[in-house]
Amino acid sequence: MFDIIGDVHGCYNECRDLFTQLGYNWKDELPVHPQNRLPVFLGDITDRGPNSVRMMQLVTQLVEEKLALYVPGNHCDKLYRYLIGRNVQIKHGLETTVAELDALDDRTFKKLRHAFITLYESSTYYLHLDDGRLVVAHAGIKERDIGLPVNKRIKTFVLYGDITGGVDANGKPIRLDWAKHYQGEPWIIYGHTPVHEAREIRHTINIDTGCVFGGRLTALRYPEFERVSVPSEQPYLPEHFQSFD
Repeated sequence: MFDIIGDVHGCYNECRDLFTQLGYNWKDELPVHPQNRLPVFLGDITDRGPNSVRMMQLVTQLVEEKLALYVPGNHCDKLYRYLIGRNVQIKHGLETTVAELDALDDRTFKKLRHAFITLYESSTYYLHLDDGRLVVAHAGIKERDIGLPVNKRIKTFVLYGDITGGVDANGKPIRLDWAKHYQGEPWIIYGHTPVHEAREIRHTINIDTGCVFGGRLTALRYPEFERVSVPSEQPYLPEHFQSFD
């Protein structure tokens, strides 16, 4: 039994509320379900929101204690590259996380840096669960790639979606609607593209309901396929949500 949680983006308060709504009890600052349900974070736990450090601490500890699963998103990938000293641009949300990290004392920073690097390096880019009936990937995955080792092409798709390399009038990457053409049997649960309502189409469900943009934080209970949401505490920014025909 899994509770798959959409893009948190540093919205720690909403994440706590969501765990409570899902029936978890908080013990030593960690959520534990009385029926041993397992949270699954589908990436982008940091950036833009107010409490990225707290989300890093929560997820790294949960995964370390085998109380949760996690796959990285594109923001996680960029944060990882920043923490290992790669030359990355500190913008598009990373600047908020870096500011929080810079405010930490040296000991706390080094401990958290090590924990997040370990989390990222020990994670797979997508999860194949329930004997292949369930796939969790940050931005989705093509049917033909399910079960394959991750190469550069698959990694790019899983982190960023079906991008064309172009940008729209607002400078945002153009993403093709891969879910509309998916024909596979496994259910793919993903996020990355903020939508006003969880979008189900062809055995895929996008559960990124734009918490950091004032929408909601959403979880999908599996195998029940029940959606559970809590309202955001952040300002509503409708221009960041994607609409589909």
